[in-house]
Amino acid sequence: MADDDGSLLAALQAGARGYLVKGAGREEVLHAVRTVAAGGAVFGADVAARITSLLAGARLREAGSMFPALTSREAEVLDLVARGLDNRRIARELVVAEKTVRNHVTHIFEKLHVASRAEAVARARDMGLGD
Repeated sequence: MADDDGSLLAALQAGARGYLVKGAGREEVLHAVRTVAAGGAVFGADVAARITSLLAGARLREAGSMFPALTSREAEVLDLVARGLDNRRIARELVVAEKTVRNHVTHIFEKLHVASRAEAVARARDMGLGD
């Protein structure tokens, strides 16, 4: 298959249980065919990483619709808070200052009408974030 996200998504939506990019070796193709024929799934490491990234992006878009008052960055911060990351780890993950994360958390609390991190996490997890 082609090495682009559109082709990957189209294959997955069509029910693909395996995905190899052009240039895969003979042994890799044979292994994939045998594995899928036996009921398994085959996705190379690079493809699996792209699938994870695409799903994370979809989850954050959903978060934006579940919490329309939040900006996309606030939804991203809320997801990381719900995963149990502290402000320092979130700052490293997003490559921003820790103070910026604190500001986002403050705005999230205000917009969700919660008083604590635990309440924000509970609301986020109720909506499927933080997994």
